[in-house]
Amino acid sequence: MAISKFAFCFCLSIAMLSLYANATEVSHDGRAITIDGKRRLLLSGSIHYPRSTSGMWPDLIRKSKEGGLDAIETYVFWNVHEPVRRQYDFTGNLDLVRFLKTVQDEGLYAVLRIGPYVCAEWNYGGLPVWLHNLPGCEIRTANDVYMSEMKNFTTLIVNMMKKEKLFASQGGPIIIAQIENEYGNVQSYYGDAGKAYMNWCSNFAQSLDIGVPWIMCQQSDAPQPMINTCNGWYCENFKPNNDNSPKMWTENWTGWFKSWGGKDPLRTAEDLAFSVARFFQTGGTFQNYYMYHGGTNFGRTAAAYITTTYDYDAPLDEYGNLNQPKWGHLKQLHEILKSMEYTLTHGNITTIDFGNSVSATMYATNDSASCFFGNANSSTDHTITFQGNKYTIPAWSVSILPDCKTEGYNTAKVNTQTSFKVKMMNKAEDEPESLGWLWRPENIDDTRLQGKGEVTANKLMDQKEVAADASDYLWYMTSVYLNKDDPIWSGNMTLKINATGFILHAYVNGEYLGSEWAKYNDYNYVFEKNVKLNPGKNVISLLSATVGFPNYGGGFEVINTGVPGPVVLVGQNGDEMVIKDLSAHKWSYEVGLHGLKNQLFSTDSRYAAKWSAENLPINRMMTWYKTTFKAPLGTDPVVVDLQGLGKGHAWVNGNSLGRYWPSYLAKEDGCSLEACDYRGSYDNNKCVFNCGKPTQRWYHVPRSFMQDGENTLVLFEEFGGNPSLVNFQTVTTGTVCANAYEKHTLELACQGRPISSIKFASFGNPQGRCGSFEKGSCDANNVLSIIQNECVGKEKCSIDVSESKLGSANCGASVKRLAVEAVC
Repeated sequence: MAISKFAFCFCLSIAMLSLYANATEVSHDGRAITIDGKRRLLLSGSIHYPRSTSGMWPDLIRKSKEGGLDAIETYVFWNVHEPVRRQYDFTGNLDLVRFLKTVQDEGLYAVLRIGPYVCAEWNYGGLPVWLHNLPGCEIRTANDVYMSEMKNFTTLIVNMMKKEKLFASQGGPIIIAQIENEYGNVQSYYGDAGKAYMNWCSNFAQSLDIGVPWIMCQQSDAPQPMINTCNGWYCENFKPNNDNSPKMWTENWTGWFKSWGGKDPLRTAEDLAFSVARFFQTGGTFQNYYMYHGGTNFGRTAAAYITTTYDYDAPLDEYGNLNQPKWGHLKQLHEILKSMEYTLTHGNITTIDFGNSVSATMYATNDSASCFFGNANSSTDHTITFQGNKYTIPAWSVSILPDCKTEGYNTAKVNTQTSFKVKMMNKAEDEPESLGWLWRPENIDDTRLQGKGEVTANKLMDQKEVAADASDYLWYMTSVYLNKDDPIWSGNMTLKINATGFILHAYVNGEYLGSEWAKYNDYNYVFEKNVKLNPGKNVISLLSATVGFPNYGGGFEVINTGVPGPVVLVGQNGDEMVIKDLSAHKWSYEVGLHGLKNQLFSTDSRYAAKWSAENLPINRMMTWYKTTFKAPLGTDPVVVDLQGLGKGHAWVNGNSLGRYWPSYLAKEDGCSLEACDYRGSYDNNKCVFNCGKPTQRWYHVPRSFMQDGENTLVLFEEFGGNPSLVNFQTVTTGTVCANAYEKHTLELACQGRPISSIKFASFGNPQGRCGSFEKGSCDANNVLSIIQNECVGKEKCSIDVSESKLGSANCGASVKRLAVEAVC
């Protein structure tokens, strides 16, 4: 039957209307991101899907929403999605589409930072190492080879999002996308080619026609319509490069990452809240926490010398628990900011400078007015008079007054609980007290120690070129022929190797000679050991082990990894030093280790049965260990304590927990001895802890990695350690404390467990801090019994911090506080 042209067009129009019925129009002006024409104040948080498991995503996203976020931000990790050129993986915790749909299911927006370079303390900055080996490829610059590959992957991601209708213009959650990442920080390295590449990125992004704004972070010369954004500890002084671009903060660093040999960093809740409030006081309307949940660097995803934990002191800790007081203190800030959304995005702005780093900012419309009182002085509280009323602003804080009359929030006054986590043994009833271990040696066989590998070259090759990131390990092997007439021959020879692997184990004629390794951010080192060689043939075998590749900087393709050399023998001929350079010798290469190739970590491996229970060795290099265990009872997060081990890799039921290195201790000095002072500018060296202790002792074992009944833990121990100390524990809340101000509601919760007792309670002017609270000079009667009646036996309780609830404290006109310490 023929259909008229009119009827066809009508049907097509109906179909198109149906397709875009739920479409959201996202744009911006100089004030804010607009959604369906409405200016929005947006609060976002970073959660990286590969740093958790798909089973964790719903809970993480729900807690983010409960914490007051509007959006979830994530990078897209090129190297794990395309580990081999044109071979893609979007399964398991790499299922980007499923992650974004989980965000959408919770009613949140998404910010997709495609990059595809991500930095992120992620291996090689998220770039696949095979780029290094493409002929003529120069990374992150105006290079046709690189741009072609970047274009291919970015287009793949965009088309995938379009197919699943995930852009807001299609009714999906993605309201903002990013191209490249922090390129302005390295652009000068590339000169004019860098500028050309940045402009190409902009034009390419626009050509993808995604229907939502594009951003470029840390890119002060970003061309329109790209929106340039700020990253850092503080961004109140940031100004976009165009009057039509809103003031956006894409990375507010909630803490900091850890590196092997580093200490535990802490950024206080007070300082983080101060940075947020200052940003919105000075006209910001979009802010993203980096990270809101940091998670775990499973497998070999961590960048050079970055730990397996990526907790980041984020509002949600590595395991997905609330990090209190940070989560709760920010939630209260988010609530008050959202109550002022219209005024902050439409009001006329007036600022008064009171001197001494104190200022008042008023946002006023015809119907409402909201105020910020900021005190950026790091040591002195200040009292100001505003509209006839006096207000005291603590040092390094911002007071927020939604009606410009009554303080609704102050960044330095924490009215939420502090939770202290403990690790507990929580065994199944029939679980033995200690784990039973099997073992087997890594097969460093005669063939390898005779210098026979898979690839040969008359030069030293970069580890990326040979191994292509298929393994952390690469053997470099060569032979040296000497006779007693050789000018270098002597009884005192030295083998000297310039390396950057970042770890080197040296063997000569089958005997272990020694090991050396680099330090974080100082990857070049020299291995130098006395060596005894024989007349005739001598085999030198060097095992280079990476601990991830660098993730930041210019010139990725020229950063050496492995043994760049020179490799020399140094001897003495009489008074003359003699050097024999082996760098141009014939070198043989072999990627990986036998146990890794045979997948000894997998229960499906046909080699998995060949283990011994006899004469369990300890402190033995290159050794595999295996044990079985039952999952700890309950639902609390599980960790494995690897105290006593050296360095290596761990797997549970074939799932990689990541690299471990508990033998690497943080330096003895430089730690904060007391509680951190939130006042004054923060950096990652200000508040640090854990001096003299293992950088990382506990390793996350997601519940989804385990099964009912028997589970298998496999360790590859590279340095040598004692597995008898290994055990599984659960992470739970031990105690909660609070020091809340009058006229607030205090919520106490043990996060899944009942409150068992109240150790301390005082309403008045209590002194000290958690664990050492003391009553002050004024105190209400019967507070302890009131709190006990309200809270004991409950998972959570709410207390009105007021004299009507807690009784008179006889403190005069002073603002009173309620201090509580509860045991879970």
